[in-house]
Amino acid sequence: MSLEIDIHEQSCRGCELCIDICPTKVFELDTEKRLCVVKHAEDCIACLSCAYICPSNAITHTDYHAVKNFYRDAEFCQRMGKFL
Repeated sequence: MSLEIDIHEQSCRGCELCIDICPTKVFELDTEKRLCVVKHAEDCIACLSCAYICPSNAITHTDYHAVKNFYRDAEFCQRMGKFL
């Protein structure tokens, strides 16, 4: 099995926080729909930062190996706290 990332389209606000926080650039903005989409799932390291930062809980991961969440950009999270 391989890691799967799902973005719930009805929940996504297109805020681009997942794009900004992802260390491996897995996401991209679909400008036509104004929604974030998964473009490079194979590059995901399952840090779960995108799911953590998403203000509408639109991102879910399945079939990943759970490890301690090692990537957090504290300064970025402080600036985006108003969305959480």
